[in-house]
Amino acid sequence: MTVVLEATDAVVRRGPREVLHGVSLALHEGDAVALVGPNAAGKSTLVRTLAGLLRPERGRVLLRGRAVAQWDRDARARTLALVTPEEDAPAALTVEDRVALGRYPHCGPFRPLRSDDHAAIAAALAVTGIEALARRALQTLSAGERQLAALARGLAQQPRVLLLDEPGAHLDVGHQLGLFRVLDQARAGGVAVLAVVHDLQRAAAWAGRMVLLDEGRVAAEGPPDEVLTSAEAARAFRVSVRAHALPGASHPLYSFEEP
Repeated sequence: MTVVLEATDAVVRRGPREVLHGVSLALHEGDAVALVGPNAAGKSTLVRTLAGLLRPERGRVLLRGRAVAQWDRDARARTLALVTPEEDAPAALTVEDRVALGRYPHCGPFRPLRSDDHAAIAAALAVTGIEALARRALQTLSAGERQLAALARGLAQQPRVLLLDEPGAHLDVGHQLGLFRVLDQARAGGVAVLAVVHDLQRAAAWAGRMVLLDEGRVAAEGPPDEVLTSAEAARAFRVSVRAHALPGASHPLYSFEEP
């Protein structure tokens, strides 16, 4: 499959502290990649670096073969969407208007929305299951509903790369299942999806590939069952991990215990 986003030996500082130490990672069309790791491993920093919001001190990040920093903002946003749990938007903005912001890279802030823009907005609201919230102000929503609105905005961009930082935060189990169903639909359409996921069981069930980040370095990468049962995962999370095969289940159940 074609590589659409690639970091090579990326070294990133935030203030005086070096957070990423030579990280290399490639995303291909149709990828479903779970980025996991303990707290303060550098996951959010890596996602923002891949999105072009942070520049590596050394190494490089390429979006479709071109340095991500060289893309103009709108062209990059037509190709890559970033969804984070702390997205800032005016509280009085309606959900529909929030999602419509995802069309600005395509039409600009001053041109009226066209039929294709309205269709993209409607599709994003529908696939995330928040059509009924379209006229609601963001300030009236729960944290989980705001998270779904942020995801819908990212989908309205119609990107080829979708990066998500803790997309399941604030969502109940039913909405989490719906979220990953939506990500699967995007992936089936050829979109490369990378998500920071703290629920390791959920990450293993969804992802085709798992990347374990520990202390700013890629400690392990590969099929989720291999990564989660590796010595690197036990060391990173400071737990012992066991996989349990269940009759009729497509994925093992993992248990975690203090060593």
